Amino acid sequence: MLPRTTRHLTTALALILTTLLALPGCGNATSDDDSADKKGYTIASTIGMVTDLVAQVAGDRATVNGIIGTGVDPHLYSPTRSDINQLMAADVIFYNGLLLEGKMTDTLIRAGTAGKKVFAVTELLDDEFLMDDEEGLNDPHVWMDPTAWAKAVEVIRDKLTEYDPAGKDVYAANAAAAIAKLTALDAYAETVLTSVPESSRVLITAHDAFNYFGQRFGYEVMGIQGLSTESEAGVRDIERMVTLLVERDIKAVFVESTVAQDNIKALIEGAKAKGHTVVIGGELFSDAMGEPGTYEGTYVGMIDHNVTTIAKALGGTVPDGGMQHKLSDPHLHDH
Repeated sequence: MLPRTTRHLTTALALILTTLLALPGCGNATSDDDSADKKGYTIASTIGMVTDLVAQVAGDRATVNGIIGTGVDPHLYSPTRSDINQLMAADVIFYNGLLLEGKMTDTLIRAGTAGKKVFAVTELLDDEFLMDDEEGLNDPHVWMDPTAWAKAVEVIRDKLTEYDPAGKDVYAANAAAAIAKLTALDAYAETVLTSVPESSRVLITAHDAFNYFGQRFGYEVMGIQGLSTESEAGVRDIERMVTLLVERDIKAVFVESTVAQDNIKALIEGAKAKGHTVVIGGELFSDAMGEPGTYEGTYVGMIDHNVTTIAKALGGTVPDGGMQHKLSDPHLHDH
């Protein structure tokens, strides 16, 4: 029987990619001297959350180039010619997988068949860390659980060590430091999120990107759209959510930085028409991090922003400016 992640890939291209990268010589090319010091090589990665981890683990042994930028929806992203050139010029490629970057699949196939080292970080995790939707598809938004994302650090460490054995000690030390940061982040998130009254631990967002978050921290999570932003929300979906808002007395919903706000606004108007006031609790980072060079432009800052925003909007207790007091949103600071 095929592994679960392969069984659940439903597009022909994704299945081809999975098969090709498993074949000898496809994504597994080796140099004449595997023990050679490869310091100075180039890594390409797709989404910012993967790029952040890869850069931490690689340190100064490699140049890491991220492809999909801030505020860009990876579900809908088609690579430009420049992106394709960057991927084909890289020595190693990391991407999220589980169909998140579906429109980049043919480019990843080309890279794999050209002998590049191509790794889907989430598809290399043990099944215990992966969630399924109602149709049996793996949910790709693994980064929403810091404990699961820490396992992705280990995957990156191991793959970089395989490619560049001379950097083993550097990768091990950098990975340990990255995991320590994620452990501290997870502890902070649990503290502030459990300060929200149990009856209020309901997170409603534009699309289904927060299921791993809900599983880890005990929140009921509902997205108007499905796992991919390519799905459409119908009138019945909106009506169903409006009824839930009124019946459960939910007072806040959340928009996302990479998803249009139309459906969320429709929810608020629908609830208002029924005499129930709902506000936007804040903007969350779902499929992309914040601006480069900012705290929110790091994985830790992204999750800090999300959990602090959610906890405060739903009635929890949060420290001024979040875990490290670095959050830029003025609503997350005491005045």
